Amino acid sequence: MRSSTSRLWPVWVLIVVVLALLYAPTLPVIVLSFTDTQGNPSIVGYAELLHTDIVIKALRTSAVIGVAVAVLASILGLLAAISIRELGIPRLVLLCMLLPLFIPGVSMGLASALLFKIMGISPSLVTIIIVQTLWALPFATLIILTVMATFDPAYLEAAYVAGASRLQAFRDIEFPLIAPGIFGAASFSFIISINETIRTSAVQGPWNTVPTYIWSSYKQVGLSPVLYALMGLIILSTFALAIAYLLLTVRRKPAA
Repeated sequence: MRSSTSRLWPVWVLIVVVLALLYAPTLPVIVLSFTDTQGNPSIVGYAELLHTDIVIKALRTSAVIGVAVAVLASILGLLAAISIRELGIPRLVLLCMLLPLFIPGVSMGLASALLFKIMGISPSLVTIIIVQTLWALPFATLIILTVMATFDPAYLEAAYVAGASRLQAFRDIEFPLIAPGIFGAASFSFIISINETIRTSAVQGPWNTVPTYIWSSYKQVGLSPVLYALMGLIILSTFALAIAYLLLTVRRKPAA
């Protein structure tokens, strides 16, 4: 036992190195968000954040868009996953769902803006939600597909034999078992939404989200305590949401 464990230490070292490379860039932002311009510990940035109207409006806008994208992407991702399983052309459906991943963000954003202009649709929250949902949909579909792959179709067959319709079988049998995956797809879509910049900036019009506000402010005046606090808030909120999802799925496993 000890010999097998000792052989794994290079793997653990590699994991630690990879995690350090992934998360090291976020540490300076978090530290600086809790210091003042002199480098002393302070929450002045967060205090200013709460009294900056444009930031509060951007936070509210990002929250509304994020919730809408989470709901739409998870619903459409569920329908896409069911289509991939039920239809006789799973590869074609999956390819259609994954295509947005291979289109550069700038091209997708500008193409969407051009399409909206041709259709006479003015930039608004709706245009932002549409573009961000298209970006989040492939990820939501893959997450739900992964969870559905662990579901045993025999449960559905038993429900059909008992006289349940397709809708009843899905609602009463399958949905409760794949619900953590749907919640995961919604959570991931929300995270993607609140962090998306390039596509959003092409169709946002007068509406500022948190990422577009951070980027435009950085280009105009550079970094400031308010921006550090805002970036720190987004990073910490993302970590908190990911941890909450992990804890939720861990707690549900024993019950299943």
